[in-house]
Amino acid sequence: MFKDTKAFSSFSVNDLEKAKQFYGEVLQVDISEEKEMGLLQLHLKGGNDIVVYPKPDHSPATFTVLNFSVPQIETAVDELKKRGVIFESYNMPDLKTGEDQISRSDGHAVAWFKDPAGNILSVMTSGS
Repeated sequence: MFKDTKAFSSFSVNDLEKAKQFYGEVLQVDISEEKEMGLLQLHLKGGNDIVVYPKPDHSPATFTVLNFSVPQIETAVDELKKRGVIFESYNMPDLKTGEDQISRSDGHAVAWFKDPAGNILSVMTSGS
């Protein structure tokens, strides 16, 4: 039924202006603002757009809502830290991050951070 239908993802934030600044300036994602509808569109490589919409009673997701694939995770983490992004640290039996806030296992490396609304995002790479 939907195999030929374009689909997109969306998530909420509590402050659209903070989201616009964070995604557009800090993460340097191409964005457009749909003022009439009161939402943002994140334009990602590959033609996949994400809709970000304001929700007054927003509760951040308890899972990762958006992953950015990067060639060098250490470089991406260092650059984001310079831009004020704070990375999450985990020390659970099946999820641990190192002193650099990067989790490395099974050839994959992932680092998680939050947007101003508390939604969880990540940068990730996979080993060769």
